[in-house]
Amino acid sequence: MDEVKGLNKNATKMLTGAIMGTIAMGCIVLGGIPLLLMIFCMISFASKEYVKILEHKGFYPSLKIIIASEIILAAIMYFKRVEYVAAALTFCTFASFLWVLFRGRQPYIANVATTILGFVYCGYFSLHLLLLRDLSSVNYNDGLGFVVMMFTAVLSTDVGCYYAGTHLGKHKLAPVISPNKTIEGSIGGMISAVIGTVIIGLFINYFFTPLPWYVSVSVGLICTIFAQIGDLCESLIKRDAGVKDSGHSLPGHGGFLDRSDSFILTIPVMYFFCKYFVFSNDVINYIKGLL
Repeated sequence: MDEVKGLNKNATKMLTGAIMGTIAMGCIVLGGIPLLLMIFCMISFASKEYVKILEHKGFYPSLKIIIASEIILAAIMYFKRVEYVAAALTFCTFASFLWVLFRGRQPYIANVATTILGFVYCGYFSLHLLLLRDLSSVNYNDGLGFVVMMFTAVLSTDVGCYYAGTHLGKHKLAPVISPNKTIEGSIGGMISAVIGTVIIGLFINYFFTPLPWYVSVSVGLICTIFAQIGDLCESLIKRDAGVKDSGHSLPGHGGFLDRSDSFILTIPVMYFFCKYFVFSNDVINYIKGLL
């Protein structure tokens, strides 16, 4: 349903967002099993919506292979055994080929490719949130603060893009893929995201542990850029398949994939940025060693 009875569209959207945000933030703060269950619930619904979108295009990815692959990857991420990720992706890819081989349904190449894309796009990328949440170093106990900064940046991007685009938007950002998005809206989203992460960064710096201002600014820029790219990528998939919304599970928001598209690419990029540039100086030290 698109609207909750007795509420208009905007009120419905705000209510749904508030409920989802409260649940998500609670699971993020708790970490562990609650966070794992929340992520897996989200990616399961998103995967179902993804398969329906592709079926509308005439492709038939295997939801069973996608979900099974996500379960394997979730277990690996939860137990922090990242050395097995390459093996898991390899065997899950084999399974995708075998499924098409024995199912024998056209189009073969597209069915294999979209199955692999399904568990990578819907599952593997998002599951990096488990790793980001539990990052630790001498300076930072865990990645909770950075997860909060990321969520703030993505949500601020949505708000900034909407209001700047509505009042100032003139130049199209990606007219073929998403005609309503504008360059002015994109810039407004970037500004909002940076302001949001700087505020959260000041809070972390004051109450918990020192956090340089440039880290907060970098997080804001990284998150807003990849949030907008992620949004456009999902729009690309839907437009190619001739679908407006990924689903109708979330009143006022469409489907789970519609609501999480901005996070899908942002989460893994944020994880690698924090791991190699914030929690350690591995990359910087490596470059210095080459010089």
